Amino acid sequence: MSGSSTITGFILLGFPCPREGQILLFVLFSAVYLLTLMGNGSIICAVLWDQRLHTPMYILLANFSFLEIWYVTSTVPNMLANFLSDNKLISFSGCFLQFYFFFSLGSTECFFLAIMAFDRYLAICWPLHYPTLMTGCLCANLIISCWVLGFLWFLIPIIIISQMSFCGSGIIDHFLCDPGPLLALTCKKAPVMELVFSTLCPIPLIILFLFIMGSYALVIKAVLKVPSAAGRRKAFSTCGSHLTVVSLFYGSVVVMYGSPASEHGARMQMTVTLFYSVVTPLLNPIILGTKI
Repeated sequence: MSGSSTITGFILLGFPCPREGQILLFVLFSAVYLLTLMGNGSIICAVLWDQRLHTPMYILLANFSFLEIWYVTSTVPNMLANFLSDNKLISFSGCFLQFYFFFSLGSTECFFLAIMAFDRYLAICWPLHYPTLMTGCLCANLIISCWVLGFLWFLIPIIIISQMSFCGSGIIDHFLCDPGPLLALTCKKAPVMELVFSTLCPIPLIILFLFIMGSYALVIKAVLKVPSAAGRRKAFSTCGSHLTVVSLFYGSVVVMYGSPASEHGARMQMTVTLFYSVVTPLLNPIILGTKI
C-alpha cells in the first residue's frame, strides 16, 4: 500500500485462532452483544414508561444507557463479521469512522460520568435546593453538552490522520482501528500526531476523573454528618453503584491510555480495550439497574 489514496482497506487481525475457535468467539460475543442491548434497552424503556422516573438522575441514567448501546455497537458488529470472514478487511473509510465514533463515544462517556457525579453532589449536599438547582433545563443542557463535547474532542486529529499516507502490509494487530497501530502504519513517522493523541487522551480522563473524585469527596463529607445510620446507608447506596461504574471504566482506560503505549503488548492492549469497550457496557445495566 503506497498511500492513503490507493488504500482499499486495512486488515484487522482480531483474535487469530482456528476456524472452530472463531465460530465459538462469534457465538460468545453475539450473546454478550444481545445481552448488552437488552440490559441497556430495558433501563431506557423503564425510564420512558414510568412517570415517577422522570427525574434528572434517571434521565441521565437513560441517556447513559443509550450511549452504552452505541458505544458497544461501534466495535462489536464489525468484530462479529470478522470472526466469520476469511480476509478480515475493513475499508479505509470504515476504519476511520469506527476510530472516530469509538473515541467520541468513549469521551462522551467520561463527560456523562462527570455530570452524574455532579447530580449526586447536588442531591446529597444541597437536598433542599436540589429541585431548583437541577432543573429540567439545566439537565437538558448538560446532556447536550456531553454529546457535543464528546464528539468534537477527537474530530480534528482524526481528520488529520485520515489524510496521511500509509505504507506496509496494512495489518492492524487489534480488533478495532486504534490510533497506536494506525500511526505505526504511516509512511512517515508522525511524532507530532503521536504527541497530540498522547496528550488528548489523558486530558479529559484526568480532568473529569478529578472532578468526579472531588464531587464524591464532598458527598462523603456531607454523608458523614448525617446523624442517623439509616440515612447514611441510603445516601451511600445511591452513590455506590455509580462509583463502581466509574472504577470499572476509568480503571481499565487509565491502564490503557494513562501510560506509554510501549509498555503494552498487542495482546494486553486488546484485552484491556475489550474490557472497557465490551464487558463494562454489559455490566453497567446490572450495576446501575439496582437504582430502578
